[in-house]
Amino acid sequence: MSPDLVAIGRIGVDIYPLQTGVGLEDVDTFGKFLGGSATNVTVAAARLGHSAAIVSRTGDDPFGRFVHQALQGFGVDDTHVRPVDGLPTPVTFCEIFPPDDFPLYFYRFPTAPDLSIEAEEIPVDLVREAGVFWATVTGLSEEPSRSAHHAAWVARDRREHTILDLDYRPMFWESEAAATAAVAEALGQCTVAVGNAEECRVAVGETDPQRAASALLERGIEIAVVKQGPRGVLAATADERVEVPAILVDVVNGLGAGDAFGGALCHGLLSGWDLRRTVRFANAAGAVVASRLECSSAMPTEDEVEALLATRDSS
Repeated sequence: MSPDLVAIGRIGVDIYPLQTGVGLEDVDTFGKFLGGSATNVTVAAARLGHSAAIVSRTGDDPFGRFVHQALQGFGVDDTHVRPVDGLPTPVTFCEIFPPDDFPLYFYRFPTAPDLSIEAEEIPVDLVREAGVFWATVTGLSEEPSRSAHHAAWVARDRREHTILDLDYRPMFWESEAAATAAVAEALGQCTVAVGNAEECRVAVGETDPQRAASALLERGIEIAVVKQGPRGVLAATADERVEVPAILVDVVNGLGAGDAFGGALCHGLLSGWDLRRTVRFANAAGAVVASRLECSSAMPTEDEVEALLATRDSS
């Protein structure tokens, strides 16, 4: 039986400071957490009651073993996470300067194991039958991962809820133009796209939310979601446009909010909710995680998200 959600992409270990407002050179203690954007989305969906699996790679090392332990602890299927000889499991450090400055430092050298997935390694039946298939733009930045993603999309055959996270990280690409070209090729194989203003600019050349959504729809996307930070979220289909205001919280660490949003978006789609309810719930899930330090282990339950929404409804 295929899981509700299958994701492919980044996996690793987040080493986050337990002190805020100071640079890494002055941090005394750190916490260790499961990390990687696509991985965090599967954890978020699992926290919301869904079966989830991640297709990725680690190093054959202690951090790789930690990744498996953490995935199993969160109830995410790790069957398709395998070690790669000669490459270390990636680690990511951040600095925390609330409310809006969270520099990230990726250690993915000489390359990351999750970018070494081969096309023939894709579990095509799993991908084809999943209720949601989630991939990120980062996975298109190198071969053989790029070809593996396209093999997955061929198997998927544009089934509904084939989601592309526009997740653009310039340090992973040889040039912005290369990223734009890769996204252009990918959009035609997906039905949902999610990104912020900068990611939409790279993807379709637009930062204005309405124009960005229209450009994504023109490229074959059926649901375009444009995240606008403190200005909220716009979601658009051919027949409907929904704008949801931001939920303001005391931000501790904004790095996991987008992944929480993604997992909650999957929850709404899998639950058959209408567009407004789905985006409103996803927006609130992101706000919950922004008020917490870590990413994966900060992902909320449905009750926690609904509790936050209830406080806003009553205010």
